[in-house]
Amino acid sequence: MPDVRSMDRQSRRMDARDRLIVVLYAQLKAERETRETLEWAIRNGAVSREVLEAIAADPVPVVTSEDIASLEKIIALDERRKSNRN
Repeated sequence: MPDVRSMDRQSRRMDARDRLIVVLYAQLKAERETRETLEWAIRNGAVSREVLEAIAADPVPVVTSEDIASLEKIIALDERRKSNRN
């Protein structure tokens, strides 16, 4: 399958895109678990109004287009490095 990315056979390391996917998946999973825990705490009266206000005032940072552009540059540099080794 030509579209499936494979691991480097010699070092058994994932390439930059695969690592990015794994990291984003882990971040998404952590955010879902945090949200589920917070929902449970609210339903069970374990969170005060002050805590909810603090959470609302400090939103989770999102990935920006600048972050994506930086990652794309890193991936491009990594690809160039790989092609120079061959």
